[in-house]
Amino acid sequence: MRTFECHHCNPSSRLFFDNTQCIICDAEVGWCPACHTIAAMIPDNEVGYRCANPGCGTALVKCFNYASESVCNRMQTPEDHAAYDGLCDCCRHNAVIPDLSIEGHRERWASLEAAKRRLFYTLDLIGLPHPSPQDESVLPLSFAFMADALPDAGLWRSTGSDEKVYTGHAQGLITINLKETDDAERERLRVDMNESHRTLIGHFRHEIGHYYWDLLIRGHDEDASRAIFGDPEAPTYAEALERYYEQGAAADWAQSHVSAYATMHPWEDFAETFAAYQDIVAVLDTAIGLGMARAEHDGTIDAMILAYQQVGLALNELNREMGLLDMVPVVITPAIREKLDYIHRVVQRSTETTTTTTTTPTPAP
Repeated sequence: MRTFECHHCNPSSRLFFDNTQCIICDAEVGWCPACHTIAAMIPDNEVGYRCANPGCGTALVKCFNYASESVCNRMQTPEDHAAYDGLCDCCRHNAVIPDLSIEGHRERWASLEAAKRRLFYTLDLIGLPHPSPQDESVLPLSFAFMADALPDAGLWRSTGSDEKVYTGHAQGLITINLKETDDAERERLRVDMNESHRTLIGHFRHEIGHYYWDLLIRGHDEDASRAIFGDPEAPTYAEALERYYEQGAAADWAQSHVSAYATMHPWEDFAETFAAYQDIVAVLDTAIGLGMARAEHDGTIDAMILAYQQVGLALNELNREMGLLDMVPVVITPAIREKLDYIHRVVQRSTETTTTTTTTPTPAP
């Protein structure tokens, strides 16, 4: 994620992706969909606001969830404001939001929205479509942010049923359990699951991988995907899941998979590798924005991997000095490189052509 400038200040001060206010001049700031930056917003009595960036000046309105709920920082044009019931390009994807009458849920929702905005920034950066439920699409993308009950600690409330909420993807709907916003609970699960990382943005990047398998692979490129990741029907997903939780991953899983969980089933391998590809794109974009020369690359997958490894080496050593987990834990072996190359080609192909389908796909879990 790159940083931005507040052109309402003189001289300009730095703005960050999650800002809602400039700490120097106190100007309200937000994401401008016209110039694709976090920018200062100049009040305008006729339209609401105008972008302060030189050469932009677009008339803008706050997203409803920015103006009324304080969980967003995106602006939209008056036309989109009217067309999408006041919701920005991120918030219009929400199918279910947390029960805001429960203490703490608004803060957890805000954390989820912040991660989702970073997800969408990366998807836009690499040019992948993410149609909202209001758009005409064979597989619109939507999100459900829900909580289940943890009666032993009394920290969470049920969603109205006795069923546990599972983070996952089905038919274009990505569900995230609110407990993933709790640092202590997420760390407990990370250790229990033997994961190198467990983060909110990581959940979004993994689940969106399932979505893009359905949108871009199913019925379009299944043979090529099968050749790289394996046959998703042998074993079935249910059989693979049971086997994984009984036996775990093979001892040498790191030679061919980005995570132990990726060994569970070809669909999970695809989703984990897709998440790793987004990690590479996002880290390099941030590093380039901060002026790190080693992050520069020519857009080929090998150049991206090399730059990511060089940046990762520096980040890992810095984290180790502070006693933190490695920032880049994955060693990219030839087998993993082949999988990343496939994802890279899928992404490139999707930006060159408009994906169309004539039947509704049957999504992976």
